[in-house]
Amino acid sequence: MKMSAGALKKRYEAAWSRKENWRDLYEQCYIYGLPQRNLYDGYHEGKVGGRHKGAQVFDSTAVAGVQRFANRIQSGLFPPDKQWMDLQPGTDIPEEQKDVVREGLQNYTEKFFTLLRQTNFDLAMGEFLMDLCVGTGVMLIQPGNETNLITFQAIPQYMVALEEGPNGTVENIYRKVRVPAENIQRQWPDVQLPDKLKRIVEDKPQEPIDLQESTIITPEEGGYGYYLCYKDDSEADVLVYRKLTSSPWVVSRFMKVSGEIYGRGPMVQCLHDVMSLNKTVELLLKNASLNIAGVFTAIDDGVLNPQTIRVVPGAVIPVASNGGPRGPSLQPLPRSGDLQLTQLVLGDLRANVKKVLLDDSLPPDNMSARSATEIVERMKDLSTNLGSAFGRMITEAMIPIVRRSLQIMHENGLITLPLRVNGLEVKVVPVSPLAMAQNMDDVQDVMQWVSIASQLGPSGIATAKMDAISDYVADKIGVPMTLRTSDEERQEMEEIAQQALMAQGQMQQEAPVEEG
Repeated sequence: MKMSAGALKKRYEAAWSRKENWRDLYEQCYIYGLPQRNLYDGYHEGKVGGRHKGAQVFDSTAVAGVQRFANRIQSGLFPPDKQWMDLQPGTDIPEEQKDVVREGLQNYTEKFFTLLRQTNFDLAMGEFLMDLCVGTGVMLIQPGNETNLITFQAIPQYMVALEEGPNGTVENIYRKVRVPAENIQRQWPDVQLPDKLKRIVEDKPQEPIDLQESTIITPEEGGYGYYLCYKDDSEADVLVYRKLTSSPWVVSRFMKVSGEIYGRGPMVQCLHDVMSLNKTVELLLKNASLNIAGVFTAIDDGVLNPQTIRVVPGAVIPVASNGGPRGPSLQPLPRSGDLQLTQLVLGDLRANVKKVLLDDSLPPDNMSARSATEIVERMKDLSTNLGSAFGRMITEAMIPIVRRSLQIMHENGLITLPLRVNGLEVKVVPVSPLAMAQNMDDVQDVMQWVSIASQLGPSGIATAKMDAISDYVADKIGVPMTLRTSDEERQEMEEIAQQALMAQGQMQQEAPVEEG
């Protein structure tokens, strides 16, 4: 059911009012961790865009750590050059149909990644993960054009306000949009412009217009409602209304506190250390400049006025005496501060920041060529440090991205997906390096049990279902179905082997017995 403009306005303003409580925390994180992606002091705040955003940053440990965090998560969970998920039949599919369904889903998986490599997904995912390092990552997935069938856009969390549903998942999203007046009809062809906007388009086509996007779930209809509104000083007008079969938004929180909507990421956890580190480096640089240029005292017959003293490099402070009867005419001002202690403090703070940003695991990876075992161990160490965040990224990022992309492919006739990607009919199985590192523990446990069973003799081997074990291990390490035999092929191979054994036994019986 379509909402009225008044009701929509109230929900929009209420969501943004709750978002305002997070402004100070998120703004500080972006100032010191992602200054170039900080929108709190830019164009949308009524200031001039294009200005230098890193003026308050004196230490780049957090800036580099956030970038490295995003790169490590992307290479571990969404590697650009590898298949990072597999579509498999769920528990609701009968056993006799799973082989057929599995073959079809394998074809869909290949089409998905073929299409994905032609889009901007990798670029958008990198930006998405940087925002996730602060706490909340937001991505918009929409149908594209004939060249790029699907478009991915990482939306800065500054631009959106969220509402949760009864199960704790994000359902409704409200976004601020600013576009030139002449681009409104190009971006939304079905827009209904009010007279005021029509005049602005005709008279001032380049004037920026602030619009409000709202995507709200409609459980009674099994979809979503999309609203584009224009709000002036008097009232709000609904310019566009659309019914959507699936939400175009993907919202993931790194860690979520009960009762809160927005996430808290590693950057939030180490914010105090980052600010202390930044202030310490600032004071260290000031002290270094004093050591380089020096500060001097000079004899003056008058009385020293403390209000006129400026302790800056190269300053000369007039004094009545420099010791002795009068002392030298000019001498340096004694300086305070222990540089060695400062370096120890900086080292501890940088180590803490790197630890929280997952940038200190295992020895440095740039010393020598890495073996496959080392890579697996690095991935296992990373997955251990991520903890519950790994599962949240799967449920709130990977699965919604796949589900939305398959829906767009289905609507464009690339695939026919009668099954739902809900884990029961079709399940998304991560096969990325990070997921494989977690699965290796299970594989090692199974292989150890098989080894022990084989040492127990025929009775021990009889307890192991080798076909099932083979499928289990292949699924865990991400072996494609095209490289594995089906149940029918295995049965044929067993029949051939049995026929060969029978033929060999018959030949031995027919062979002449040599007389002693």
